[in-house]
Amino acid sequence: MTDATSSSAAPLAGIGALVTGGGSGIGLAVAERLAVDGAVVTICGRSEDRLLAATSDFAARHPGLELGHLVADVTDESAVVQAVRAATDRADGRLGAVVASAGGSESIGPVTHLEVEPWERTLALNLTGTMLAIKHGAAAMIRGGGGSFVAISSTAGHLTHPWFGAYGPSKAGIDQLCRQAADELGASNVRVNSVCPGLIRTDLVSFITEGGPVLDSYAANTPIERVGEPEDVASLVRFLVGPESTWITGQCISVDGGQGLRRGPDLSSAIEPLFGAEGLRGVVPDA
Repeated sequence: MTDATSSSAAPLAGIGALVTGGGSGIGLAVAERLAVDGAVVTICGRSEDRLLAATSDFAARHPGLELGHLVADVTDESAVVQAVRAATDRADGRLGAVVASAGGSESIGPVTHLEVEPWERTLALNLTGTMLAIKHGAAAMIRGGGGSFVAISSTAGHLTHPWFGAYGPSKAGIDQLCRQAADELGASNVRVNSVCPGLIRTDLVSFITEGGPVLDSYAANTPIERVGEPEDVASLVRFLVGPESTWITGQCISVDGGQGLRRGPDLSSAIEPLFGAEGLRGVVPDA
């Protein structure tokens, strides 16, 4: 990577970057920030329509720049291999950054009501998908002399978020995976960090950010009382990818307006209609 004191207008010039889950939300904001700073960025995701819309919109707003794209499900190892190869090839063999942003959840409700299949799909998407991105992305970066891996985790990985199902445990797993990988890969000049957003304005959580008791709960527990934007996360990821952070690894850094100082959200108003007041405290009716 370039020296931290470089005055280049494109500090990431020549660096290839792969962003999983790059078709929308945080992933797309990260891809845009890296590309504007000179990186050769490839995004991947499961929806080709979404990827095409993202790349077209980006090109219209940034004439002369483009995002590469590839349809890939991060739970499919062969697809991850192809995505890493495509991102490396687009950058003339120099992959310097991988950002694992693909994630989500199908699992929600009291622990005594959780269903195994949605739990396993959520773990596969969030945790296994991140593992595969590290496995193959780090291997490619090592061959090129090193690089930076950043996983998008969540405050739900270290603050209790009652009734969030598999989401919090999967994000906690991401944080520990990144710490472990950082310890292993430092000798090969690959840095590994995770970023833990709080409430960020994306389509996934629009049912919260549009207003209501859950949003009020977030506000009451966030010292900087506003909803985060994808660009807030992208700025931190850009720092962790760039030449300014070459001695930072193994960190789980929150970008949450200070919510981590207090507590997670109260989701009871959204969950109680589904499971009842007794269900929220774990009561399961007799069979």
